[in-house]
Amino acid sequence: MFFIVHIDAPLTSGFRTTNQIVEKIIKNMGIKTTNDYVKFYINLNIQGRVSLLSFIHNEKMVLKQKLENKKLDKEPIINGIKILEDLIEELKKDGESKVLEKYNR
Repeated sequence: MFFIVHIDAPLTSGFRTTNQIVEKIIKNMGIKTTNDYVKFYINLNIQGRVSLLSFIHNEKMVLKQKLENKKLDKEPIINGIKILEDLIEELKKDGESKVLEKYNR
């Protein structure tokens, strides 16, 4: 099951949609670990409007769509999907508050 997240309010990083965020992530590939992803979510300051699980599901869906783009390097995208899948399992097991606490140190 996938959730599509649409954010109307401007995000703190200057992006208006999570799609733009994911495109920036893929372009720069600055997010390479679970810790990076959770800290990125925290720094967006959208916690009251979008749960981490919904955000991660949306990110995963967008990355899967990016796999169809022949111009992009597939390896970082596949790695990003794997990170997100592992994070989803961790969220299901431990809950959002524990995951946020774990990675917000």
